Amino acid sequence: MTRREDIEKRTEELLMPIVEAHQFELFDVEYVKEGGNRYLRAYIDKPGGIAIDDCEVVSRALSDLLDKEDYIAESYILEVSSPGLGRPLKKEKDFARSMGKDVEIRLYRPRNHEREFEGALTAYDDTSVTIRTEDDEEITFERAEIALIRLAFDF
Repeated sequence: MTRREDIEKRTEELLMPIVEAHQFELFDVEYVKEGGNRYLRAYIDKPGGIAIDDCEVVSRALSDLLDKEDYIAESYILEVSSPGLGRPLKKEKDFARSMGKDVEIRLYRPRNHEREFEGALTAYDDTSVTIRTEDDEEITFERAEIALIRLAFDF
């Protein structure tokens, strides 16, 4: 396990009792470097959506635990937020919840000169994802060729 993965896993363990106590769902935790800063991000959700006050409650509780546990050596910025409308599908539960919904898929390499595809999620497993396009065409992608898959949204 990499250092990043260890930090994310330990943070998830600290977060679970907090989010469960407030009847939220822990969507994801990431520890990333962007520019010259490191960020520890927690994404939470609940039916009806997350409010700023929800993020603040979780952020304060998590911040106190992080100060107490002190397992991250370098300085970082803690962020707690909603995963947003265009949330990526990462875990099995994300795919299950998104069955039948429109998703956007971005590939690492073009397929038939196209890198981006959109359609209703019709099937998935550990190695592949299948969508049905507006033209009623069913397309299956290997997970290894997918750079990003997220819920599609129209404004």
